Parts: sequence; structure tokens; C-alpha cells
Amino acid sequence: MSEMQTIQWFPGHMTKTKRQIQANLKLVDAVAEIIDARIPVSSRNPDLDKLIQSKPRVILMNKCDMANQTATKMWIDYYSKQGITAIAVDCKSGRGLNKFPQAVSTVMKEKIERLKAKGMKNPMTRVMIVGIPNVGKSSFINRISKQSRAKVEDRPGVTRGNQWFTISNNLEMLDTPGVLWPKFDDQIVGEHLAFTGAVKDQVLDVELLAVRLLDFLKKLKPADFMARFKLEEADLENNDSYGLLQMIGKKRGMLISGGEIDTERAAIMLLDEFRAAKLGRITVEMPNGELR
Repeated sequence: MSEMQTIQWFPGHMTKTKRQIQANLKLVDAVAEIIDARIPVSSRNPDLDKLIQSKPRVILMNKCDMANQTATKMWIDYYSKQGITAIAVDCKSGRGLNKFPQAVSTVMKEKIERLKAKGMKNPMTRVMIVGIPNVGKSSFINRISKQSRAKVEDRPGVTRGNQWFTISNNLEMLDTPGVLWPKFDDQIVGEHLAFTGAVKDQVLDVELLAVRLLDFLKKLKPADFMARFKLEEADLENNDSYGLLQMIGKKRGMLISGGEIDTERAAIMLLDEFRAAKLGRITVEMPNGELR
């Protein structure tokens, strides 16, 4: 295994954000949490469970088109066993978002039935949208707003900047400007966020990051990755990950003066192709709890 780099992460105004979420929870019936389907552990804030507590929740596994389909199904089953409803979505294309209203109805079933028993014909459900930066919260809101021609409004009496979206005659969503950043001690979480581009490459050693990604790909051996770079099993067995990066750079003609391989350029290319799912539909984290 290659040496892991320490990725600096700045949690920002965590206390202020927590206060905002706690205040907004009083205004809603349920929470929709958006995560990255490729890294379901690293793209969730561990503090969120404590904040949400018993509030009904729907997990939207975004970017499902880039994740391994079997792995996504395993994650949905995993959440289901914990009593959490999860759906696979792609917020940019809109895939799977038609399941969102039904998922909300499922988690709100008991409350809706109680209200109907009291004489309310079509009770309103209010849902708060949460998610760490770069996980697709804006894409989700933009896409579902267009699909439903949502009415967007700022209302008095709630935190300034909060926006309510009327999705249907019985569903409203609350978007909050206070984004919850992940605060973590495990550097692997930071690394996995960096693989997907959630942490800006400018603050990273991209060559080391690419080598760490190759550590993972060497074990997984995705068929698309092997085919794309014309790699054989022997190439993976006979080279360490840096040697593999050099081989990939050479195959792509990334040479500088003197015939030396431009490994930085090769690293940037490898990360870009992983993030664009050109190396295959890859899930980095599985529900067995093992991040490595």
C-alpha cells in the first residue's frame, strides 16, 4: 500500500450550522439526506444521526449512474434493515427522482394516517434537504423544481435565506443555506472524498492521490479500467501503484523531454476519468463497514 497523505479539511462554522439544522428540524416532518452512491460512508456527516434523531428520513443515493449497481442494491438493503428508506437517483439526469414523493409517503405513513383519521383529507408533509458540499444537493433541488414547476419562496419567521419549494399539493421541501461539512478524524474518509472530487485537487498531491486510487483499483480489477488502459493481470501483479501510474502515462503518450513520463499529467487524467465513470461504475465503499 502507498503512503496516505494527510488531507487538511476545514469544518467551517459547524456550531452555527448545527444550530440552523436543529432550528429547522422543528419546521419539518422528515429529512431527505443526499449522499454519493460511490462513497456512502464518507459522503455522510457522522453528526447528522445525532441531530436528526428519530425524525423520519429518506436517503437519496446520488450519482448512482457512476456507482456499481450491485453495490447500490446492497446499500439500499443495508439501510432497509436499519429501518431507513433509500433510493438510487441521479440528480443531474433526473433518474430515480420520480420515486422520491412515494419514498416520503412511505416514511410518513403512520403520521399521515393519524392526520387523516382526524379529518385532514390531504395533509401536507414538509421535508428538509441536507447533504455535504458537492454531493448534489443543488442539482437535486434544480431538477425536482423543474419537474414539479415548484413554487419557491422565502417565508418570514424562518432563518433568513431558507427556501421552501412546493412540490405538490401535499409535499413541500425546505432547502437551507447552512451546509453541513463533514468533520472527520479518519484520513481515508478525506481520501475517498478527494477521489470523487469533493475536495479540491489544488490542496492535494494529485500524484499521491492517483497512486492511492490505483491501490484500490489493483485489488478490484474493474474490467473497464483494465480494458481502457490495455492492462493485463500481470501488469497489476508486477508493478506497484506508482509503477502502474507510469505505465498508464506511457501508454497515453504522456512524455516530457528526455522521454521521461509526466506522472502528474497521468495522475490528473486518471482521476478525471474515474470521476467521469470512464473506468467503469465503481463503488469505493461497501456496507460491511470496511473503509479500506
